[in-house]
Amino acid sequence: MFPSRRDICKLALCGIPASAAFAKMINSKIDGVQLGVQSYSFRDLPIDQAIHAMVTDGLGDCELFSPHIEEGGVAALDSIFHPPGGKELTHEQTASALKAYNDKIRQWRLTVPLDYFTGVRKKFNDAGIQLYAYNLTLDEGATDEEIDRSFEMAKALGVGIITSSTTLPVARRMAPFADKHKTIVAFHGHSDIKDPNQFATPESFAQALAMSKQYRINLDIGHFTAAGYDPVDYLAKNHDSIVLLHLKDRKKNDGPNVPWGQGDTPIKAVLLLLKEKRYPIPAFIEYEYKGTGTSTEEVAKCYQYCKNALNAST
Repeated sequence: MFPSRRDICKLALCGIPASAAFAKMINSKIDGVQLGVQSYSFRDLPIDQAIHAMVTDGLGDCELFSPHIEEGGVAALDSIFHPPGGKELTHEQTASALKAYNDKIRQWRLTVPLDYFTGVRKKFNDAGIQLYAYNLTLDEGATDEEIDRSFEMAKALGVGIITSSTTLPVARRMAPFADKHKTIVAFHGHSDIKDPNQFATPESFAQALAMSKQYRINLDIGHFTAAGYDPVDYLAKNHDSIVLLHLKDRKKNDGPNVPWGQGDTPIKAVLLLLKEKRYPIPAFIEYEYKGTGTSTEEVAKCYQYCKNALNAST
C-alpha cells in the first residue's frame, strides 16, 4: 500500500527545526488551496535575491531548483543557453558545455558538506518560507554514489520530497535508493511524447509508479496540455499519486509558453478542482513565458491570476 498524503506531508515537514515551527511563516494558502513557487521562476536571480522576491510576492511555499544553490548558481547554467556576447552555441557545443557542467556539478554534489544544505534551509526559515521539495535532476551519467548523495542532500535540506525531470531508465536506477532512504520522488513531465524514455504520457507516469512505493507524480499542467492531455481529468483520476502541481500556460500541440490566460492550459479549472475536492496538493507557479516585467513582477501577476481564479479577496 502507498503511504497516505497525510504521511507524505509529515515527511515533507519532518526536517524543520523546532525554532522554525514558531517563526512567522508566510501564508499563501488561498481558499484552501496551497500556492507556492518553483524557484526556477527566479532563475535570473541568485538565491538570496530569489528568496527576497518570494517574500515580496507573498509566496510562502517553495520548490527549490537545485542550480540555485549548486556551484556557480543559476548563472553557471544560464551561461550555456545564453552565452556572454549573445552568440548562440551550436547543438554540439551546447551538448559539450552541458556535459562539462554536469561533470562539475556531479563532483560538487559528492564533496559539498551536508551542513551547507542546513544553512540553505535556515535562509528559507528565516524568511518565513516553507521548503516543500528539492528539485534535483539526475542525468544518464549519474553514478550510484551521486544518486545516494542526492537523498542525503534532500534530508539535510529538511524535505521529504525530491522532484526530478529525468528519464525512465534513471528512475529505475533511483528506485532502490528511494526505498532505502524512504524519500518520495515525484517525476516531472514534459511534452516530448515521441521519446518513450521521457516522462510525458500517462503511461510513462504509470510505469514509474510501479517501480517503487516511494514514487509519485509532479504534474506540470502546461506541459501535460501541450502533450495533448487533459490535466483536469488526469488530476481527478490520479490525485492520490500527485504530490505537486506546476502551473504554467502553454498552447496545445507542443505549443509555446505564453502569458497566463492566453494559452490552452485550464489553470482556473485545475485550481477550482483543488478547491472543490480539497485535494491536499500544493500548486506551484512556474514562470516560464517571456514577460514584460521583472521575474518578481511576472510571478506576482501569476499569483494574482490564481487568486482571481479562486475568487478570493485580494
